[in-house]
Amino acid sequence: MNTKPILIVSGEPYSVLFEILFKSLEKYKPKNPLIVVGSKRLMQDQITELKLSKKISINFIKQNYKISYLKKNSINIIDVNFKYTRCFDKISKKSKKYIENCFEIALKLCKLNKISGFINGPISKPHFLNNKFLGITEYLANKTLSKNYVMLIYNKKISVAPITTHLPLSKVSRSIKKKDIISKVRLIKEFYKKQFKIDPSIGITGLNPHNENISQISEEEKIIKPAIRFLKKRYNNVDGPFPADSLFMKKNLKKFDVIVGMYHDQVLTPIKALYNFEPINITLGLPFLRISPDHGTNNQMIGKNKSNPLSLIKAIKFLDQN
Repeated sequence: MNTKPILIVSGEPYSVLFEILFKSLEKYKPKNPLIVVGSKRLMQDQITELKLSKKISINFIKQNYKISYLKKNSINIIDVNFKYTRCFDKISKKSKKYIENCFEIALKLCKLNKISGFINGPISKPHFLNNKFLGITEYLANKTLSKNYVMLIYNKKISVAPITTHLPLSKVSRSIKKKDIISKVRLIKEFYKKQFKIDPSIGITGLNPHNENISQISEEEKIIKPAIRFLKKRYNNVDGPFPADSLFMKKNLKKFDVIVGMYHDQVLTPIKALYNFEPINITLGLPFLRISPDHGTNNQMIGKNKSNPLSLIKAIKFLDQN
């Protein structure tokens, strides 16, 4: 048994996380134990509501667990207190402290080198982050004092990474920096070489339609092309900038392992259209491997037992098999 189990941070209590976790474990049995940081009572109540009591086994453990405490065929849970009246309710500010406590415990275990990496459940960013951070990627980077990081939406066939993340489009242009393009491409290169033993081929998009800008200031000419020229001197298989509207055509995708775009929807929209729930969100540059299933809280589906667990299955498999 692996002495560094897979950790799952439950995230927003009013989400489909527990539902898709139960479904994931029905479809895939990990060879390594799972530890969930979250409310034991909430999990038990949702098991009852979803009529899964005969299928799910829970093993309560303490934060200072030993490997002998873990049960491979159970959900090992570190209980975090959360007061609520209904197990299926509406997202509200009262879950903020609960989520913070879950992350604090998870980060402590990571610091103690007790886990192989962790998966966090979906979180309602407006209620949890209060506009202090752009997303959970930035929240964790701040908590771990990580300066250089990148969001990689990983899929075996093609992965994507945005240079800027959850920014309004009005702020994207002035947030693109040559040094960020270079550092994020380096992180991706290092990750692929370490994780998969391959030197990935990377295509980089421009920012503007057709890489053209009618104003005197062109981000392609001023920032993106100089960054690519710098990278090309160090790597043989980095190319661009390519117009984003044609780069995701099938014949073009065959040329690359990763496409790096300038902003969130420029690359996440096409990969989700192509591969639905298959991709997983991996944060590179943290002291540990962090993965997030590529979906949100899915509030409209809470309690209906109809949510698709594929992305969480992919996330568990990734950590279980690496």
